[in-house]
Amino acid sequence: MPKNKFTRKLGRTPTKPSFSFVKDRRFHLALGFLLFFASIFLVIAFVSYLFTGKADQSVAEAIGQTGLKELGGEVENWAKLGGAWFAHLFIYKWFGVVSFLFIPILFIGGCKIVFKKDIFPFYPLLKFSAFFILWFSFTSGYFVLFTESGSDYGFICGGIGYEMASLVLSFLGWIPTAALILITLIVFVIYFFNVTVILDFVRKLKRVPKEQIPGGKELIFENNETKAIKNDVDEFLFDDAGSGSRNNQNEGIQQPPLDNPEYSGQPGKSESEQKTEEQGGQGNDQIKLEIEQTEETSQVPVTGKIENYDPTLDLPSYKYPTSDLLNEHAGNKAEVTKEELVANKDKIIETLGNYDIGISNIRATIGPTVTLYEIVPDAGIRISKIRNLEDDIALSLAALGIRIIAPMPGKGTIGIEVPNKHRETVTMYSVLSTNEFLKSDKELPIILGKTISNEVYIADLAKMPHLLMAGATGQGKSVGLNAILTSLIYKKHPSQLKFVLIDPKQVELSLFNKIEKHFLAKLPDSEEPIITDTRKVVHTLNSLGIEMETRYALLKDAGCRLIKEYNTKFIARRLSPEKGHRFLPYIVLVIDELADLMMTAGKEVETPIARLAQIARAVGIHLVVATQRPSVNIITGVIKANFPARLSYKVTSKIDSRTILDTGGAEQLVGNGDMLLSNGSNIIRLQCPFIDTAEAERVCEYIGEQKGYETAYLLPEYYEDNGSSKTEFDVSERDSLFEEAARIIVTHQQGSTSLLQRKLEIGYNRAGRLMDQLEAFEIVGPFNGSKAREVFIMDDYKLEQLLRELEQ
Repeated sequence: MPKNKFTRKLGRTPTKPSFSFVKDRRFHLALGFLLFFASIFLVIAFVSYLFTGKADQSVAEAIGQTGLKELGGEVENWAKLGGAWFAHLFIYKWFGVVSFLFIPILFIGGCKIVFKKDIFPFYPLLKFSAFFILWFSFTSGYFVLFTESGSDYGFICGGIGYEMASLVLSFLGWIPTAALILITLIVFVIYFFNVTVILDFVRKLKRVPKEQIPGGKELIFENNETKAIKNDVDEFLFDDAGSGSRNNQNEGIQQPPLDNPEYSGQPGKSESEQKTEEQGGQGNDQIKLEIEQTEETSQVPVTGKIENYDPTLDLPSYKYPTSDLLNEHAGNKAEVTKEELVANKDKIIETLGNYDIGISNIRATIGPTVTLYEIVPDAGIRISKIRNLEDDIALSLAALGIRIIAPMPGKGTIGIEVPNKHRETVTMYSVLSTNEFLKSDKELPIILGKTISNEVYIADLAKMPHLLMAGATGQGKSVGLNAILTSLIYKKHPSQLKFVLIDPKQVELSLFNKIEKHFLAKLPDSEEPIITDTRKVVHTLNSLGIEMETRYALLKDAGCRLIKEYNTKFIARRLSPEKGHRFLPYIVLVIDELADLMMTAGKEVETPIARLAQIARAVGIHLVVATQRPSVNIITGVIKANFPARLSYKVTSKIDSRTILDTGGAEQLVGNGDMLLSNGSNIIRLQCPFIDTAEAERVCEYIGEQKGYETAYLLPEYYEDNGSSKTEFDVSERDSLFEEAARIIVTHQQGSTSLLQRKLEIGYNRAGRLMDQLEAFEIVGPFNGSKAREVFIMDDYKLEQLLRELEQ
């Protein structure tokens, strides 16, 4: 079976050389600066060669035959003997004067490696230079042979160009070779410079300037009715209701779907009307709508199929992390011998037999941490009698962590879980490289571990919809959080997912700082992307509440119930950005230690967490909350009721197990990632995948070194209500757009932040501050959830009076 990078190596294989240094950033920096040095060296050598080349030719050709010290004393090249030899090699022996093109290739390539930025597009330069070096050298060789220039050919075409021209001429002759040179140049120009656009250049000069429409498409108009047609097209493209009718005047007219490639008519007109106009009716100029073809975006005519919006184009060069960033930990497999299985079976049968419990059948399933023995008791045996023998069976097997499942869900058996003497390390590499994860179509796939039957367990956080984790210190909670975050990072693009990370312990999640400009979200005034201060935590949770309400308003306006429906409409360009709509990434809130927050903030933390857990799932906000103290004063009834999915590592008492899982069993776990997952009525035993800090750091560094957004995803600003009033507000601190914002609100009689964003073309944060100032001067009412604020001033006259009073 062929191997790929996801296939684990089985058996003994020969040792292969390691090339991991190629991905080392230090190697990249060393290589980049080497290219810088090489480009400067070649500049000096090549320029000098133009003046000293003939004098140094004999010296360069004597290298290898005469001592280097003697030759170095005779050379005249400014870069000494090395410069003379390299210039002689590149210019005389190889390609001629066109060898100067190697210099920008080396310099720009060094910049790309060191700074990870293109000061000039590198790959187009490389393709152009490679072609032109060969073409110019060959063409120069042709003219050298044609003019019979003799021995001076080396300075012009180089040895390679001269020999190529000589070879082709011997096959084709003078005229066909000249034709080949011209045809080769024409073909290259057609493909490299996109000559189909160039041929239309004169025609396009007659058109009006291009105007942008959402999504990067360009509309080009050819007559004086540009503005009217553009508005008509926008109205057709971004039909909020998605019903297919553009306005009340066109009710009853069946509008074509946007994804119909055969539709080419004008919206709202019958076929006969369109046919009449196409045949030249009334001598009007024909109006054409076109979308220009560019390298960056593929285009289609507006009246045809509209290309879907692609959120990943925000970071088009983003590369997903690869599996070789993770360790394989090969060789640490669970080895449960036949002797161990037989011995455990005999001890179970013997112990149950001591209490007059007969067994008609028993079979074993070997897992990474425990082996499940399923027994079928004789008829008439009470299940409770076997369940009460948990400690006796543990004593006879001399094992900790015995757990009895009586009965097994969906089976007519009783399960006894016995820890293996030699446990398997379930690596993050081994679960990430499985087809179950690679081909998963879940919205937010998270790898929780392997089951007793050695199957990879992948949950969908979007359907959970929140996860509550608990476990004593050192039992694997932090590793589990890292595994959840890593599995989401491996599967989702930064434009599709954002994390809000809260870490009161200040050290557990700090390694994810490096992906701030890719995956993290934070408050606008926050310096650190990982929230550690309790007051910042309260502000962040309340800010997420505002984000939730804003998203619900967008969903309501779009006529959608879930974020998936909303994003599908937006991608299909059925929602207009001009009306405040935007692509909504999923937001995952991760809290590493709830107990510390509950002790320091109490209700200030509990209330927003409970509110988010209750209603935020529909708008794509999901919670992962962990604590090492699953007591009732930490995991309160309000929080617990809204977290149907709960995961418990080993806890210290049966009371803690019942608090988190509503049943015992977590106190019997064996630690080191051994856990129980309760999702509804079923409880599943899993072994958490192991990912150490070094692995997670490599993944974060790989992403952090790539180009990201200018800043982290900014959450809405949150202001604490300190009871401020109009008299306490400093008039001099009004925003410069205050008066214009007030006129917009009064004119439209709608106290909406999104209205200010659209009309003033400003961001959400500034629009929010303006709305607070308008509230302070009693122009609008207080915040009212997803509804617009009430407008207290009903006409422009009263508004102008108020504004004059403020100026006095």
